[in-house]
Amino acid sequence: MTASIKDVARAAGVSPATVSRALGKGPVSEALRAQVMEAVRVTGYRPNLAARRLRSQESGTIGLILADIGNPFFTGVARAVEAAAYEAGLRVLLCNTDEDPEREASYLALMQEERVTGLILAPTRATADRLAEAPPAMPVVLIDRPGPAGLFDSVLLDNAAASAALVDHLVAQGYRRIAGLFGQTSGTGVERAEGYRATMARHGLAPSWRFVPPQAEAAEAGFAALSREGQPEAVLASNSLLLMGTLQAVRAKGLRIPADLALAGFDNEPWTGLVEPGVTVIEQPLAEIGRQAMALLFERLRAPDAPVRKVMLSGRAILRGSTAPRRVLASML
Repeated sequence: MTASIKDVARAAGVSPATVSRALGKGPVSEALRAQVMEAVRVTGYRPNLAARRLRSQESGTIGLILADIGNPFFTGVARAVEAAAYEAGLRVLLCNTDEDPEREASYLALMQEERVTGLILAPTRATADRLAEAPPAMPVVLIDRPGPAGLFDSVLLDNAAASAALVDHLVAQGYRRIAGLFGQTSGTGVERAEGYRATMARHGLAPSWRFVPPQAEAAEAGFAALSREGQPEAVLASNSLLLMGTLQAVRAKGLRIPADLALAGFDNEPWTGLVEPGVTVIEQPLAEIGRQAMALLFERLRAPDAPVRKVMLSGRAILRGSTAPRRVLASML
């Protein structure tokens, strides 16, 4: 197994950050530098060339612009990015946009002012559309949300396939009037809506959906609008905040899950397994998204002219009681 910077730090009895300073041009004593170099020799560690290049740039800082740090999905991704950056002896400058394109533009300008050496970005739809016209001056990796085709490295979930899997599951459980709530500010919501609509059509079913702001309160209003069109048998929500808001709206109406309404959505947050009867979700590989984003950024710094890469990851369906078979429920009533 290849030695890591943490192995060197352990052998030298210092922190990974100290190892990074000793291997670079950081302020450490000659005695400490010699101690670290001996640990390098003993462990057989070979410095990551891409990380070394990053450290040799102006700031040794990675920019991370996220759409909503209050969304547990982005919190999990941020932890993975920070861990990979720390491993490489780098800093992370984190900005939260709250799905606001104006704030996004301001933070993109800030990243250029700070001369960050690489940027990981989860763009709103508005910003994604503008990236082709005004690409940032530093290497960029997009996460979670698609951007202009062929221009930026990206790490994405196969959103259409994930939505299709949920619809297929609900249909197999006996549900037919399946409604959907999808986030309106991101390409992710659009892709999940497209997967939902295509799969409903494949089953010969009529879709019923709303695009809403990706907030719990908006989901409650969206569910009310869907209900006025005719009470659905099941609802699919495209992120954890919309899923939570839908659950709150269902309970406020006195409906029972799944006897009156089945519920499914995205993101395997702890609460989804704790509420009764447990909510069926697509679990996203948060840590893998962060690791892959950093890996793509390192590769781009190593080979600036390499072809653009898109890493497509798959979600995992966690099936729980909120989507119990409708036929069984009917026989029990």
